[in-house]
This record gives sequence, C-alpha cells and structure tokens, in this order.
Amino acid sequence: MTNRTVSGTSVFETGVSGPRASVSKGGGLAAPAVLVMFCAAVLVPFLSLLLASVQPAGTPLTGLALPKDGIHLENFVHAWSAAGFGSLLRSSAVIALAVVPAAVVCATLAGYALATMDVPGGGAFYGYLLLGLAIPTEVTVIPLYYDLRALGLTDTVQGLALAEIAAFMPFGVFWMRAHFLTMPRALIEAARLDGASSWSVLWRVLMPNSRPAVTTLGVLYFVWSWNQFLLPLILVQDPSRRTAPAGLGFFTGQYDVDVPLLAAATLIVIAPVVAVYLFFQRHFINGVLSGALKG
Repeated sequence: MTNRTVSGTSVFETGVSGPRASVSKGGGLAAPAVLVMFCAAVLVPFLSLLLASVQPAGTPLTGLALPKDGIHLENFVHAWSAAGFGSLLRSSAVIALAVVPAAVVCATLAGYALATMDVPGGGAFYGYLLLGLAIPTEVTVIPLYYDLRALGLTDTVQGLALAEIAAFMPFGVFWMRAHFLTMPRALIEAARLDGASSWSVLWRVLMPNSRPAVTTLGVLYFVWSWNQFLLPLILVQDPSRRTAPAGLGFFTGQYDVDVPLLAAATLIVIAPVVAVYLFFQRHFINGVLSGALKG
C-alpha cells in the first residue's frame, strides 16, 4: 500500500510539473522572441539603407537588394562633395557642442533647486516648464524667428543654440528633478549639518552619484541637437551655416531619384550619432535603468 501511495504521489507530481514546465518554457521563449522582433525592426531598415548606399548610382531599389556589380563606395565620395558635408557636419558639431554643456548645466541647476530647495513659486514654475513638453515646436518656431530677427540673432550660432537650449530645457529639468528626488534626504541633511553650502552639496555630494543620469541627458541632448531639422531650417538661411540634417533636406530635393546617393548621404549624417551612442552606450543604459529602478 505504501508503494501505491508513493507511486500515486509520483504520478500526481509528474502530472502537475509537466504543465508548469511547459508554461515556464513558453514564458522563457517569449522574451527572446520580443527582443528579436525589436532588433529586426531597428536593423532591417538600417541594413536596407546600407545595401542601397553601395549600389550603382541611379539604381531603382525596393526592399533588401544585394549589389550585383560589386560595392560602389564612390557614392559616399560623390555625396560628400555634392552636398558639402564637410561644412555641414562642422556646423552641426559646433551647435551640438555649444548646446549640450549649457543645456545640461542649466537643467541640472534647475532640477536641483526644484527638488531640494523651497523655491518661492517653484511649483508654478515647474508646471510652466512642463508646458514645454506639450507644446509642439511647430507652434513656436514662427514667433521665435521674428523675436530672434529683432535681436539680430538669425543666421548665427548663438541664436540657434539659444533656441535649442530653450526647446530642450523642459525635459532636462523634469529628468534631473526626478533624479534628485530619488537621492536620500538624509545624505543632503547630513552634508548641510556639516556646514556644506548648497553648491557643495550639489557638486561634492550629489553629482558623484548623478553621473549616469547626467551622461544620459547629455547623450539625449546631443542626439536631439544633431537631428534637429525645423529650427535650423527656419532660423538659419545662410547655406554656409546650415546643419547636416537641413543640408540633407536640400540635397534630397536635388537628387530625389538617385536612391544610392541619397542613402549614402543619409549614412554620412547619422554616422556621428551612432558613434556617440555606441561610445556612451554603457553609461546611457545605466542612467536609464537606474532611473527606472529608483522610480
């Protein structure tokens, strides 16, 4: 009878573990399947663009097509010289290098003040800033153009940089304020009891632990500044001072039927963004994950 009981128990346990194992196996396969789908959604268009850029000039293309007559890297040389990407990339780099540090510093200071200090009217000011996340840039670009023209800041690096800093500031303040709110209050209070000023609390106590958040914000600002199309198109009319995306837009209008040439020009424009992201990839992911875990 004991054997039957043991036997019956083993059969019962086997019957239960079977469906559980199958469910666990199915759940284990779902995550890789979703990752594969997302990777395909990102890599397939990029691969199609890369294959199109090495086709013979003037080749009509649809979808993924391998080059039949060898790899034609001269498309990149032609696109570089025809569009003048040397000056365009230089202008984009100057704008990005002017915007990113200034915007990160301003967003960090504002986020720190709104998160740790009793600023008079801080709640109303923060709500006003958040309106910038809801108002599209297209609504403000025309009044902004006339204001900058009255100040003599159109067709200048300073005017475009100020416009981009203002456009990026709402998200930056929101990001840094949320980050500083996750910092332990006891750490801030202990530093103040030791006689540390507000500047010392920020730069010596909080900033060493805020490097992932600041790096992530800087990478986002660089990507947004580099890919900005509407503001440079409206605020910069001088062809010699156009940014790379704006120059690519004019180049597309001239060579709209030459798909390989357009693909090569597009890869030239997006290459710096990809390089910056790959270089800061680990810090970017750490910043995003730390914000998600603390939130």
